[in-house]
Amino acid sequence: MSATEIAGRYRLEGRLGFGGMSTVHRALDERLERQVAVKLLAEHLAEDPTFVSRFQREAQAAARLVHPNIVQVFDSGLDEGSHQHFIVMEYIEGQSCAEILRDDGWVDVDEAVAIIEQACEGLHYAHRHGVVHRDVKPGNLLRSREGEVKLADFGIAKATEQSSITQVGSVLGTAAYLAPEQARGEEAGPRADLYALGVVTYQLIAGRLPYEATSLTELALKQQKEEPPTLDTLVADVSPELADAVAIALALDPRDRYATARDMGDAISDAMRGIAPSEQASPTRTAPATKATSLLAANPSSGAVSPRQPRPGPPRQQPPVAVPAARASNAGRVWATLFAVLLLVVVVAGVIFLTSPASTTIKVHNVIYKDVSQSATALKELVAENTK
Repeated sequence: MSATEIAGRYRLEGRLGFGGMSTVHRALDERLERQVAVKLLAEHLAEDPTFVSRFQREAQAAARLVHPNIVQVFDSGLDEGSHQHFIVMEYIEGQSCAEILRDDGWVDVDEAVAIIEQACEGLHYAHRHGVVHRDVKPGNLLRSREGEVKLADFGIAKATEQSSITQVGSVLGTAAYLAPEQARGEEAGPRADLYALGVVTYQLIAGRLPYEATSLTELALKQQKEEPPTLDTLVADVSPELADAVAIALALDPRDRYATARDMGDAISDAMRGIAPSEQASPTRTAPATKATSLLAANPSSGAVSPRQPRPGPPRQQPPVAVPAARASNAGRVWATLFAVLLLVVVVAGVIFLTSPASTTIKVHNVIYKDVSQSATALKELVAENTK
């Protein structure tokens, strides 16, 4: 077996990315003749027997998740030649959200909402099947060229969570997207994924994280003293309803977040149509429970995206002014005035005709003009001329 072949079947063709836990390669499945992505886990992980056993169980759980918004896991195991654990996954031709943020800094509101709605569907399916991601971040949201969004890396964070690799006081995943309960070392449930997805939503739209800190201690202090600016104060194209919908996902207390990922997706979709989040699910904008938490990872290689200055965004569209109706109203008033003047001319002419001597002559001439104002003026002059 060559150094570029895994499990006697997957021929590595190029590196797609790397991080502290793994390296991802594009590869050809020579048996099925299709492109796949092969994740090779870091060597130090294979030295931990607890991790190995947990990883095998979690890889099997991830492989059972078959959904349009989840990257499919095809295979996993230990390569005898390189002594590396590997995962074979569906190959997505496109970009991760981390790459999109790196290249563009942010995305338009409509585009960001489309990404998050699909991610919510993927998370909802996984949570219903008892699988919590625990490492939702831009690098694990992949968007294909056709616009389909898929969540990657299910199960790896949980496999590492209680192994001897995780030392006392350390946390898993990219710190910027950890829910407060994760940072405290508590068990991370489905609502921790919703918090992380809320941070991703905020970053995609604003081009920055809700909070920026260099340590968990600084983060805890900021949580108690500061509130992140709401999205509608950073981006003109964000409605207050959408800002509130994202703020609920960023609540410090998991009980104040959405009950399910689908609830989060529905609330964001409704907010785009101007529908405010449900009062039952929505704490007030100023309540401490809605404070969002994030941490800028100090290590750039961890996959965190550097924050960028938020752009002003296009101005919010104002309702159109009903100018045609106003003009029609003004024209009606002018014609009414003209009719009144014309009626006055007829009355005056009749009076003159009945009361004047037989020799009296009534002067009449055309007062037809295209312009209403000119017609009115001519009629007034005619009345004056006949009443001298």
